[in-house]
Amino acid sequence: MPAALEPIPIQIPAKILRAFVDPSGQWRPSFFKVLHGGRGSGKSESIARLLLAEARSRKQRTLCTRMYQTSVADSVLKTLEEAAISMDLIGNPKKVDEFEIQKAAILHRTTGSDFVFKGLQRDIASIKSMKGLRRCWVEEAEPVTKEMWQVLEPTMREAGAEIWVSYNPDEEMSATHQKFVVKGTRQAIVEEVNWRDNPFFPDILNDQRVTCKIEDPDAYDWIWEGHCRKVTDAIIFRNRVSFEAFEEPADVRPFYGLDFGESADPNAGVRSYIQQIGGREHLFITHEAFGWRVELDDVTALLKGELIEGQGLPDVENWPLKCDNSRPGMIAKLRNDGLNASAAEKWSGSVEDGIAHLKAFKQIHVHPRCVNLAREFRLYSYKVDAKMLDANGQPAILPIIVDRWNHGIDALRYSLDGYIERGGNGLGVWERLAG
Repeated sequence: MPAALEPIPIQIPAKILRAFVDPSGQWRPSFFKVLHGGRGSGKSESIARLLLAEARSRKQRTLCTRMYQTSVADSVLKTLEEAAISMDLIGNPKKVDEFEIQKAAILHRTTGSDFVFKGLQRDIASIKSMKGLRRCWVEEAEPVTKEMWQVLEPTMREAGAEIWVSYNPDEEMSATHQKFVVKGTRQAIVEEVNWRDNPFFPDILNDQRVTCKIEDPDAYDWIWEGHCRKVTDAIIFRNRVSFEAFEEPADVRPFYGLDFGESADPNAGVRSYIQQIGGREHLFITHEAFGWRVELDDVTALLKGELIEGQGLPDVENWPLKCDNSRPGMIAKLRNDGLNASAAEKWSGSVEDGIAHLKAFKQIHVHPRCVNLAREFRLYSYKVDAKMLDANGQPAILPIIVDRWNHGIDALRYSLDGYIERGGNGLGVWERLAG
């Protein structure tokens, strides 16, 4: 075990510690060290403590990253700061702080070790050029794409460099879960850890866990037991969507839509086109632009692909852009920026009518670059009542659409404004959706 771990007692669950040291206490070198599992396992807190312990005994640079980070407020800086306090490294009025917590970095006053914070989606170009990285912590790594991993791995060029990965599983087919758990790699030490593996699991989380187990068993397995989400009949677009690369014809009429983000929700833009194949209409989704906590002044740059690498809607300035009508001031701002933006019409039942229209396509094709929209199509669902059983003894699926995993799908509905017909409310709409 490195000397970094010896001078300070650190509270780390034994199952997590064994990913880093062997039974004799010797360090286990591995390019990847991966912790996955449900809430309350102590993954993030343990990694933070280990990284701080290493940083105080030798000089090293650590990159802390995640897929979506538009500001340091979205990073693990706060997690590291809280870990440093718990380890009595800062915040003790009787001692000089070992670490200096800056606005966008953490420095060790003696060794010169530093922590830097960047988002993979937004800062991938600057990450590729970083040098001297000995450690990289990828937090909430589940949505990291195959392409992002291919960029990140060669960045770790120092002798003994390691990438530490922590995430709660979501989709079994996600690139991260496939890479480390389903397919596996000889470069990785992988541990599944859950609440029962954490001897420091707090009572308040246990109360939440027990309540969840009673009220929502399917969610319980995903949230607390580290299982991937189940694909059920409640998924609205189940078996209606394919995910593959395709060539776009030269003469298509593109459709553009935008859903405005609020708080932790993203601004989501989508580009698509419709093509007749075998006498039936197919919908092809070509590009997306998802930006979390993007300033209003930057939304136009996001849509044009000038803000986040790999995101953007080609030619958006030359076609109508249909937007969520709840933000007239933002629509006016987009028009001032040169976009042909206008509000999409809404009515009572417009969400249901929009979904029925989308389900009427023979097939919806999503290009692999649209990773966020692909996730939404896999997760967007009707509400399930676990206490009410259907004729087959299964939890009843209700005609209520869960307002989650729908930002890009909402943008897609807005883009087809004028094409989606009013179907009215009630049973008639539900029967069309259920079909």
